[in-house]
Amino acid sequence: MGGCAGKARHDDDEDRLNFKGGNVHLITTKEGWEQKISEANIDGKTVVANFSASWCGPCRVIAPVYAEMSKTYPQLMFLTIDVDDLTDFSSSWDIRATPTFFFLKNGQQIDKLVGANKPELERKVLAAAGASSS
Repeated sequence: MGGCAGKARHDDDEDRLNFKGGNVHLITTKEGWEQKISEANIDGKTVVANFSASWCGPCRVIAPVYAEMSKTYPQLMFLTIDVDDLTDFSSSWDIRATPTFFFLKNGQQIDKLVGANKPELERKVLAAAGASSS
């Protein structure tokens, strides 16, 4: 439901702009990822990591929703990883379809969602936000 598999790669840099907005941090290096994870751990924030691809239709559809959530839930840290930028890193997470969302607390995975399922993403983000405010 609402996910992209495969590697139809396009080098359209303007497409990447869709992933920015709100309080979403675009991760382009493994170092950038580690830095944000350690920031989140220090602040006690739950991380929502969106593994996306610029050529994936459902990723583009969910991106503005994701950006909006990042403004609604400042207690969470929202990251987007372009699987084409970080191919090896993404395969280490066993990403089989995009978008895939991981929820991490203290660096440990607490939840996961595969596909651009807006109601389910909203439910999981709300649950993560509730868990992090207590």
